[in-house]
Parts: sequence; C-alpha cells; structure tokens
Amino acid sequence: MARNQLGVLNALDLAKTQWYHFTAIIIAGMGFFTDAYDLFSISLVTKLLGRIYYHVDGAAKPGTLPPNVAAAVNGVAFCGTLAGQLFFGWLGDKLGRKKVYGMTLMLMVVCSVASGLSFGHSAKGVIATLCFFRFWLGFGIGGDYPLSATIMSEYANKKTRGAFIAAVFAMQGFGILTGGIVALIVSAAFDHAYSAPTYEVNPLGSTVPEADYVWRIILMFGAVPAAMTYYWRMKMPETARYTALVAKNAKQAASDMSRVLQVELEAEEQKVEQISHDPSNSFGLFTKEFARRHGLHLLGTTVCWFLLDIGYYSSNLFQKDIFSAIGWIPAAQTMNAIHEVYVVARAQTLIALCGTVPGYWFTVALIDRIGRFFIQVMGFFFMTVFMFALAIPYHHWTLKENRIGFLIMYSLTFFFANFGPNATTFVVPAEIFPARLRSTCHGISAACGKAGAIVGAFGFLYAAQPTDPAKTEAGYPPGIGVKNSLIVLGVINFFGILFTLLVPESKGKSLEELTGENEDEAPETSSSRTVPVV
Repeated sequence: MARNQLGVLNALDLAKTQWYHFTAIIIAGMGFFTDAYDLFSISLVTKLLGRIYYHVDGAAKPGTLPPNVAAAVNGVAFCGTLAGQLFFGWLGDKLGRKKVYGMTLMLMVVCSVASGLSFGHSAKGVIATLCFFRFWLGFGIGGDYPLSATIMSEYANKKTRGAFIAAVFAMQGFGILTGGIVALIVSAAFDHAYSAPTYEVNPLGSTVPEADYVWRIILMFGAVPAAMTYYWRMKMPETARYTALVAKNAKQAASDMSRVLQVELEAEEQKVEQISHDPSNSFGLFTKEFARRHGLHLLGTTVCWFLLDIGYYSSNLFQKDIFSAIGWIPAAQTMNAIHEVYVVARAQTLIALCGTVPGYWFTVALIDRIGRFFIQVMGFFFMTVFMFALAIPYHHWTLKENRIGFLIMYSLTFFFANFGPNATTFVVPAEIFPARLRSTCHGISAACGKAGAIVGAFGFLYAAQPTDPAKTEAGYPPGIGVKNSLIVLGVINFFGILFTLLVPESKGKSLEELTGENEDEAPETSSSRTVPVV
C-alpha cells in the first residue's frame, strides 16, 4: 500500500461506480469510435477509387490502385498516427491531458471533412489531397490513444479500472461496424438511384459519374461523432493524478474531484510537497532508474503491440482481398463500381458483427476477473492457432462448399484479437508507468503498435500477391500468396505470447502501487506476477 497516499487519489481508487465513470467512457470512447471509423473506412472505398481514377480502356478487369498509390492510401494515416502518438503522448505529460484532448479532436473533425475534398479532378490531385489530409487525420487520431487511455485510467477506481479502459477501447468495434453500415446505406442508395451495368457488359458505363460522391460521403461522415463530443471534452476537469502528482496543485485536484465525486475532499498541500521532493518520484524517461524499474515493462508493452498490429491491421485492411481470394466476394468485373462497395461493406460488417464487436465486450466483462496477462496470452495463443488452421489447409477453404467455414474461422481470429491483446495492449501501458510519464510511455507503446500496422499495411499488400506472375494484380510483383502470408502472421502471433511474459499483471492494484510513486519500497523490476485463477 502506498505511504502518504493522497486522500483525493484514495477516494478515486475506492469510489463506487458512478455516473461520471460512464460519462468519461462515452466522451473518451467516442474519440475511439471516430478513430476506428476513420482508419478502417478507407478499406471500403479503395476498390472504388481504383475504378474511378485508374480505369484503363480495353482492360479485362476494372481499374485498381497502382501498388505505390494503394500503399500510400492505406498506410499514410498510420504514419500520421504514429507521429501523433509520440507527439501528443509527450505533450499530454507536459501540458496536461485536458488541454491536449481538445486539440486532437478538432484536428480529427477538420481532416475528416477535408479527406472527402480534393484539389482538381485528376487522379494525382485527388490522391495527393486524400493522402495529405489522411496523414493529419492520423496525427489527430494518434493523440487520442495515449490521452484517452490515460484519462480513463486516472479517473477510474482500482476495482473496475480495466473494464473502464477496455470499454473506451471497445468503442473501436462500433466505429468499424458503423463504417460498414454507412458504406452499405450510401452505396445502396446510389446504386438504386443510378443503376449501372456490370463491367463485363459496359466497362465505361459501370462507373457512373455520381460514384465519385460515394467515397467522399463515407469518409466525411467520420467528422460527425467527433464534433458531437467536443463540448463535453472541454467540460471534463483535468485528472486529479496529473493535477496533484505532476502539476503539484493540491487545491485544484481536491476542488475538481470534490465536484466530480460529490464529496468534500481536503487539499493536502504538504503531502503533495513531500511527494514532489522525493527523488524516487522525479526520475525521467531516459535515466538508469527508469530502465531499472520500468525498462522491461516498456519493452514488453511496445513489442507486444508491434507484433499484434502487424497481424490485426493487415487482416482488417485487406479483408476484401482475402475474401476475393477465396471467392467469397464475386469477381470485380461481374459488378458495377457502386455495387462492389456494397458487397465489400457487407462482408466487413458481417465480420465486425460476428467477431470484432463481441470480442471487445468479452474483454470488458472479464478483464478485472481473470486479469490482463491471462487474456493477452490466451488471445495470442488462439490467434496463432486459427491463423495456422486457415493457412495449412488453405486450398480446402477456397472450395465453394467450405467458404462459410473459412468465414467462421476468420471471424474467430478477430474475436480472440479483441478478447485478447488488441484490448490489453491498450489497457496495460495506461496503468504501469508513473503519472508524469504515463501518457508518454503509452504513446511510445502505441506508436510501436502503429509501426506494426505500417509493416502489415505495406507488407501484406505485396506478400499476399500470388506466386504466379500471371495472376498478380496490375503493377504488383509476385508475392508469397495468401496461404504463406497467413503462416507468417501465425508465427508473429506466437512471438506475442513470449513477449507478454515481460508485462506485469495490474489487476486490482492502485496506479501508485503499480508505479512505485510514494511507496515504501520500489516496485519489483522483474516481470513476475500473480497468475490469475480462472
């Protein structure tokens, strides 16, 4: 138990679940809803962009984005997200969580709208504009990761902290699902209003001019949920842990939390002064003391997130390619441009509904019962198993009568990613690092995750191409094929199990107990933990 624990922090740790907890989940969660919508909605419209801007007269198949353009469109937002996670994570510890929180949201609103606009009508002008604004959209999204996680962890009580942080992250599932639903509605409406022949019948007529509005509306809709929560974000008080432990303002911390918790709290200025002068509470990120106490923890959180995102984002962004490879989505030339958006959105929505969303909420329900460590190891284990189960008998799954089985297995990989490391890699870095470095360390961990997403987004694009040069998409060199790509992802998931051993269990402990802030003894530097009892 922490010595000299501040009354305001103790009150937060022991507080019963109240309305302000749910308010914080909704406010922070809507940011993540927008993040997921914006990051994954691009995969719904890339085929349409290829048809509109890269049509080749006389070609047997519809136009597709050239390799370098497809890589840029899919990956540029991740590059922005990585930069944003590092920058805003650091800024959140320097200026405070609340001040930075509004900046990230406004950046997301403006760039969501701007992503649907373009300078000129040429392919170069449209794609350059799209990539420019998606980079800055990603930059804003990046800031949301460390700030949302840190704010929720510092507001929550220790008994249900894991569930609250996981609930914020679970809004990502609804963002992915909403992206699919919006694409379904928009594409169905346009397909009904502007009926067009298939590409086989009339290559030029299969893409009506109005199709250009479809992708723009889908991308611009991402601004709506973000704009709706801006006012409430600005009304949230700064977290007491930042105000007391970092800003050293005991009066403000007590005043803010008295209002939130609706109890009278004393401003313990003398205790805050003692804590601030304690050498154990002043070491920086690039110090031997940090390396001794938290070096292995940071290595564990960064590598686990990196490995997870290689598989998670490559699978999510290229669902349409995997479904096409097994024949679950009809050949592009048998559809018109808008109907293809509908078919891709339907497939992605079904996967989100069956595997992605339920997995998040299983984590929310069980994380404070069975612990972060168990869920992460279990998730990586089953992701490994299902990737190999898809890859080894791959030919079996491509047969028409077995496609439903493939879909079920593929859904289960998403289920165990979300009832597993996709949630826990977000939760744990918000709990195990000191308050003055919490946002920074979460940002570093998340940025390593996005580095993995970039590897997945760029690497899978090329790796999944068939080994036969005659069967590759236009402009792509031969790859290793979907089967071997899935085997590689399975091996990556296995290494995730090993690196999870470096991450401590944080279930049921106060943040100060975990980080060693104002403790009688420094926390253990090993990765030992109490193995949870199921």
